[in-house]
Amino acid sequence: MRTIFCTLFVLAALTCQAQTLEKMQWFNEPEQWKIENKALTMSVTPHTDYWRISHYGFTVDDAPFYYATYGGEFEVKVKITGDYKVRFDQAGLMLRIDKENYIKAGIEFVDGKFNLSTVVTHHTSDWSVISLDKPVPYVWIKAIRRKDAVEVFYSFDDQTYTMMRNAWMADNTPMMVGVMGACPDGEGFNVTFEHFQVKHLPDMRRMEWLKQNAE
Repeated sequence: MRTIFCTLFVLAALTCQAQTLEKMQWFNEPEQWKIENKALTMSVTPHTDYWRISHYGFTVDDAPFYYATYGGEFEVKVKITGDYKVRFDQAGLMLRIDKENYIKAGIEFVDGKFNLSTVVTHHTSDWSVISLDKPVPYVWIKAIRRKDAVEVFYSFDDQTYTMMRNAWMADNTPMMVGVMGACPDGEGFNVTFEHFQVKHLPDMRRMEWLKQNAE
């Protein structure tokens, strides 16, 4: 009996390891990409981006985005290492409801400098940046979705995280969650995403209700 129990426990543990890059899917699949050692590397498609209307007067929705769909509240994070070359080369997390409602956050190369960049789109896009003093080999980006808000953080060591944006996003709506790269001006670049993880968070309103209605 004990042997059978142990076998079932091992099988259950293996089954629980279901959150893998291989089970995600592409929106605008790039020509070259691979998954190796639990990391995704892609060659970002040239002349692609995500942006809607404001300031520039155009809309584009054609950059590579590798995602899975999640409902409810969650925390997602990833480590990003990129070979950025020209203006607006960028890579990071993307949280997307549809073509008019999304957040992209990560590292962006602008005017020869590395910037922590967040674009929030609700029909039209806005853009906020935090300029870095020097190039960084990699960056961690984390986003937490709670109720109708998404908090975005950055870190250089996966230990200390600093908030870079708090943005509204409709709650109780399924969301595509994953990684993206864009290359509006250049001929493409390589980027690697490591340690991608989405962690379910208990629904905050439900937890509050349970506390108020505890037996």
